[in-house]
Amino acid sequence: MATALPDPLSPPAGAAPGDRPRAADQDARLADLIETELNGSLPAVTALGLGSAARHALLPAGRLLRPLLLVRSALAVGGAVGPVLPAAVGLECVHAGSLVHDDIIDGDRTRRGRPAVHDRFGPATAIVTGNALFFSWFEALCECAARGVPETRVAAACRIQAEAGRQICEGAARELTLAGRLDTAVDDYLEMARLKTAVLISAACRIGAVLAGGRTADTEALAAFGEHLGMAFQIRDDLLPYGRSPGAAGKPADSDLRNQRPTLPVLLARDRASASQRAELRRAFAALPDPMTAALIRRLVVTTDAHTAAARLAEKHAARAFRDLARLPETAHRRRLAALAVTALGRAGPARRRP
Repeated sequence: MATALPDPLSPPAGAAPGDRPRAADQDARLADLIETELNGSLPAVTALGLGSAARHALLPAGRLLRPLLLVRSALAVGGAVGPVLPAAVGLECVHAGSLVHDDIIDGDRTRRGRPAVHDRFGPATAIVTGNALFFSWFEALCECAARGVPETRVAAACRIQAEAGRQICEGAARELTLAGRLDTAVDDYLEMARLKTAVLISAACRIGAVLAGGRTADTEALAAFGEHLGMAFQIRDDLLPYGRSPGAAGKPADSDLRNQRPTLPVLLARDRASASQRAELRRAFAALPDPMTAALIRRLVVTTDAHTAAARLAEKHAARAFRDLARLPETAHRRRLAALAVTALGRAGPARRRP
């Protein structure tokens, strides 16, 4: 990894004293720095003979939500960009690795409109590539130490990463057990979603604050912000097949239904349906992955207004996330974290600066 990168919050060359880039430009420059650092981290994976597959998994980068949250959380507690940037890149690597493995488990052949890693390079290479990306998460912390982060903070971040990784695996295992079970309790589904998705977003915020030496109260507030943001994010993801842009999640819109996974809108439709609708839903769910029955399930979700009920739950988690964030002192960095959350829930990424 590179050892020195410009600070996206510093004034551009030739600027007047006291000038600072606009907030949107800061985010765009920060996203570009993360992508540059991602490119710089690939030689280590290339040495293992996995460079092409890893590059395919990582680049072009997506929304970069998790690394941006990590860096902005560090800034919100008084830290700087350079020392924590490797950790942000490592977080994106582990997220990409989890998607590589998810696509194999789900049998999804595309990701972000391109062939999935296992479809292009084969399942064996994809599995090993995902593993290599996981371990790069911990390697990145060593680079943080080399950039001046005290070893006690690095050790604390390592513990958070290890716990988050274990919980994510637990969430993935729970998701497998729910397949084909339309009788799944809504609370059981939400706990699976928390483990599989929200834990990593929460860890991003917590790790950023810990590496920057944030106060315990601020670190806990950021972790809670990240968890509720992650829950809202996952519920919005569940709702994409019932909206105007069903492919916006990056994976095929029919992936969950094809794998007989009862997502939140489907479970809420079950609870809100009449007896005849519930019987129809059960027959359709059992007949998956037939595309005709998938269309019927979508119709029942809309007919029972389950998609609206799910959206309300997402809004509750989002509101809780913003309340937790408000526990931090009012600063420009806290405002940028709030803006990142709004962007994430709107499914858009930061605009990149280009020559």
